[in-house]
Amino acid sequence: MTVYNFCAGPAMLPPAVLETVRAELTDWQGSGLSVMEVSHRGAAFQACVAQAEQDLRDLLAIPDHYRVLFLHGGATLQFAAVPLNLAGAGDTVDYVDSGIWSGKAIAEARRHCHVNVVATSAASGYRDVPALASIRSTPGARYVHYTPNETIGGVEFHATPTVDVPLVADLSSSILSRPFDVAAHGLLYAGAQKNIGPAGLCVVIVRDDLLQGARAGTSPLMDYWIEAREGSMLNTPPTFAWYLAGLVFQWLKAQGGLAAMAERNARKAALLYEAIDGSGGFYRNAVALGARSRMNVPFLLRDPTLERHFFAEARQAQLVNLEGHRLAGGGMRASLYNAMPLAGVVALVDFLQDFQRRHG
Repeated sequence: MTVYNFCAGPAMLPPAVLETVRAELTDWQGSGLSVMEVSHRGAAFQACVAQAEQDLRDLLAIPDHYRVLFLHGGATLQFAAVPLNLAGAGDTVDYVDSGIWSGKAIAEARRHCHVNVVATSAASGYRDVPALASIRSTPGARYVHYTPNETIGGVEFHATPTVDVPLVADLSSSILSRPFDVAAHGLLYAGAQKNIGPAGLCVVIVRDDLLQGARAGTSPLMDYWIEAREGSMLNTPPTFAWYLAGLVFQWLKAQGGLAAMAERNARKAALLYEAIDGSGGFYRNAVALGARSRMNVPFLLRDPTLERHFFAEARQAQLVNLEGHRLAGGGMRASLYNAMPLAGVVALVDFLQDFQRRHG
């Protein structure tokens, strides 16, 4: 029986990609070596990463005046790198507070400059996103930062804010799930372990005019201009993750690109939300209808004492990693990233209905 992995990250990868990795693992491109063993500065790997960048540019329609960086450290390191590159120590930066991950970005930015929270959904218990009209930059702010999709809370912005300073987005859990307006932003960053590839890699997409603003004392490994100048190879990069990300980009193009993925992801999310909403309250999703995430669907049981039975029986049905995040207080969460097939969501919905029949 197929195992369906609903983990929020590290998340499942497309089976076809994993089959390619298995076939190439000990003999990449006829070299007799694993891709993990070849020089990152050799011609073969340089061609591999150049193709990966081009495929990502094609998928996201990245304009020519943006650089694409493949960096260490995941998205969390960018919580510090963004203010260090885009603002001085005494500068004001604006942040939108929509949940746990935006809150972590805010806390880190406060270590480096003055943070102004221009909009928040705290009053809703982070079960909604701030209205777009409330997101306006403050005088003198260097940028506005927001999190289009909150992985833990399961809320998502379904439109892009309009501001008159560079817009910065932590796109970790929604990158490549649908077309996205790169040109509306000054900088985008995304940890790889959800829709791109293995953990440990972070993609940064930054407009050329924002490249040379790192403050004095910033580590070269966090300086966007230096990393761009060095082709993301100031030191040895996470080569295996970079190679695998490139395979995922090729897989996405073969699926029809991001418009096709957006349609598929909308179908998957609608199917699961319909099952939750149609359960008569046995299951419940507390997120405002207009802010529901298509990537991460948290839900609760009416009777929380049934949770341990739910997880045990789900595992028996080959539905794994449905546990909610500890910072959200538990419950369930199903992550529906690109690699999750519709069949996996159908299997989950069938299980939800069967579990309710037996325990409701």
